[in-house]
Amino acid sequence: MKQAAARILRFFLPAYRFTIGRVVRKLFFLDLISETGNFKDVTWFGQPLWQNPLDLWTTQQVITQVKPELLIEAGTHLGGSAHFYATLMDLLGRGRVITIDLFYEPEITHERVTFISGSSTDDAVIQRVRTEVQKTQGPVMVILDSDHKRDHVAAELAAYAGFVTPGSYLLVQDSIIDELVPYLRADHPGPLFAIRDFLKEHAEFVCDDSLSEQFLVSNHPHGWLRRRA
Repeated sequence: MKQAAARILRFFLPAYRFTIGRVVRKLFFLDLISETGNFKDVTWFGQPLWQNPLDLWTTQQVITQVKPELLIEAGTHLGGSAHFYATLMDLLGRGRVITIDLFYEPEITHERVTFISGSSTDDAVIQRVRTEVQKTQGPVMVILDSDHKRDHVAAELAAYAGFVTPGSYLLVQDSIIDELVPYLRADHPGPLFAIRDFLKEHAEFVCDDSLSEQFLVSNHPHGWLRRRA
């Protein structure tokens, strides 16, 4: 009886995941985003973070694996995510964060965090980041979380992908915008379109969906791009 049940489950579960399961996950995630205001009340040590906690857990796993000497973040907002990355680096005993924003200044200070005021696609900002990358001896990781419109993300990918070291990651955040239309219509077409176009032209990067799918729901579907070693 147990063996028969196991065979039925082996057949049923994959079929469920790729049919009814996808619909259920999407409906659940829509409800979760609606109820939490897209995670707007999430904090880290009291600092507003505005991130999906499941994605944050995945990010800490990647940071722990890669141990970046430099993490470049485009899109500071209130600084909660930069603070999150920096405190992880405190635990690892290495690394620093450069965070960039045109409209916000972070409400936190941390010795590992350097804030750059300006557009992430401005030539002067990119040159400042390039100078810091050139001084870095170790892995470099990039997280894009500023303007989520396709053209802006494409420009950021063109500017920052080259800073990512082999074996490290570039994370394009909030590609869920393009999967939950019309609920998140403001920035559609958004990151997912830029990601697809980028991967067509950059064989040195591969999409690591095991990261965005490990908890079944993510704000960053197809957003984890690993640079081949």
